[in-house]
Amino acid sequence: METLLSQIAAALLARQQTLATAESCTGGLVGASLTSLPGSSAWYLGGIVAYANALKIRLLGVAPERLDACGAVSLETARAMAEGACAATGADYAISITGIAGPAGGTPEKPVGLVYIAVAAPHGTATFKHHFSGSRADVRHAAAEAALRHLLDALAS
Repeated sequence: METLLSQIAAALLARQQTLATAESCTGGLVGASLTSLPGSSAWYLGGIVAYANALKIRLLGVAPERLDACGAVSLETARAMAEGACAATGADYAISITGIAGPAGGTPEKPVGLVYIAVAAPHGTATFKHHFSGSRADVRHAAAEAALRHLLDALAS
């Protein structure tokens, strides 16, 4: 993880660009990982932990109609969260994560371990669907690491 974080930091510093996060099921794990790196204040602006739909709407600008139509755990909501984090913070890039970490809360359509990630970048927003297994902690940590890997891929393109 340290190598991944160092690569992200180097890429953002080289571009003189910034990052923000919008997290739901990971509850700030991505932000905590980013700020574990000394000097991260040069490129990480901060994050919004929007666990409740009301905060997704108020702080990230997710349309209530989107939440009603797609649900909080969806590609569409992940995209809106990432783009909303960029708009709210002025960051060049943003990562968002929304999902069902478990152990309860899943349905046949949206099972425990389902996680959607979005990376908003100057060249567009990419979305990703994942199914992670294991405990609640396993799902949350796997989602945080996957989001960082997706960000690094976006920084490389």
